[in-house]
Amino acid sequence: MPVSVKLPSEFQGIYQNLFKKNPEESTIQLVINELRRRLAEYKLMDKTFRDWYKMDFDEFKKKRVVEKSGHSFQVEEDFCDWELVLDGIKTITKELKKLAKYSLS
Repeated sequence: MPVSVKLPSEFQGIYQNLFKKNPEESTIQLVINELRRRLAEYKLMDKTFRDWYKMDFDEFKKKRVVEKSGHSFQVEEDFCDWELVLDGIKTITKELKKLAKYSLS
């Protein structure tokens, strides 16, 4: 499904100077770069949780850390956030694989 975007004039020159490609290739690269940025952010969050709890998420669940913490708000919140982070990593990795044929870098 083709998507058409009308950029304000202030963006048009910057867009052309930034990418030096046709609009289609530039937009594809923007999307791929944003997915890579989000993936890096999610991986950093996963590493932060691993470092904080000194275990991966599967071990965190198996050791029932939430229950052992007395269902502390922070630990439950970390559980939910960590689960979302791992889902994000999986989803974005899958999307990037689908778009790999368009990747220019």
